[in-house]
Amino acid sequence: MKILQSSGTPIYQQIYEQLKEDILSGKYTEGEYLPSIRGLAQDLKISVITTMKAYEQLQSEGLVTAVQGKGYYVNAQNSEMLKEQHMRKVEESLLEAIRAAKIAGMTREELQATLEALQAMDEE
Repeated sequence: MKILQSSGTPIYQQIYEQLKEDILSGKYTEGEYLPSIRGLAQDLKISVITTMKAYEQLQSEGLVTAVQGKGYYVNAQNSEMLKEQHMRKVEESLLEAIRAAKIAGMTREELQATLEALQAMDEE
């Protein structure tokens, strides 16, 4: 896990986002325990409270469950919910790309051509 101290994003948010991505991508599977809060805090050289905040955010979204004395384990992920979350991420990324394209003065056609070219490259 990589934490960027110079990032404008709070550390707990960076941890949360990376763990969420790992869970949704299947890196952590159902029933698997996440690294311990203390262990992760030590590895990253950050506060236990910061790590705990990230884990609590994952729990509030239903991605993990806390087990007293054992830590946090990954919940079963509903495939429809996973698809919805990935679609939301795509929409957010595309909106960001649209805004950047406007700033760059790109036309709709240029933006669509760029997307199609990137998709073609990814399929290779």
